[in-house]
Amino acid sequence: MQQKKEFSFSSFNQGASMGIYNSLLEFNPNNNHPFFICIGSDLVMGDSLGPLVGTLLKKRDIRSYVYGTLNFPITAKEVEYARTYLKQMHPSSISIAIDAAVGSSDDVGLIKVINKGLKPGLGVNKNLGVIGDLSIIGIVAKSSFNNKELFSLTRLNLVYKMAEIIADGIEKYVKHLSSNNINLTNTNYNLSNNYGT
Repeated sequence: MQQKKEFSFSSFNQGASMGIYNSLLEFNPNNNHPFFICIGSDLVMGDSLGPLVGTLLKKRDIRSYVYGTLNFPITAKEVEYARTYLKQMHPSSISIAIDAAVGSSDDVGLIKVINKGLKPGLGVNKNLGVIGDLSIIGIVAKSSFNNKELFSLTRLNLVYKMAEIIADGIEKYVKHLSSNNINLTNTNYNLSNNYGT
């Protein structure tokens, strides 16, 4: 039986965080050590989902590496550097990338867990390489000709709600791995410690 490639959860569904937890378990059946790359910018409301998730994870002190917070964001322009650096730092780990996205009007508020990496900057017409082995995206706005403007008009309430759900799902997932004696590292890390981001 072929593995499903994507799971979607509404941020208005109370079971969304458990859905994220179960999706990550299914997409990482070997329980490889995960680390998290939270992509985005604190300068634009709609693009702040990734670094907001990173900040929430850091406050929860999860036992895994977390890159990208509101204080030290990983924006699209740093992705190429981050990809090279993180592969060297975590050669045997599974990377989970988190980012905001645009989609159809019916998809706004959906959180998708996808069995492949993501291409940051697609919503603002940037052509960057793929980052992550798995990805979690939150659809924060309807796609249009000028997505930059839409990202600016996104409601903080929606972005924060989605960030909390994603962080809840990840926290459950990492706790599960930890309780099953998976060797996890209790640290939160800033890429800026190694180069200026």
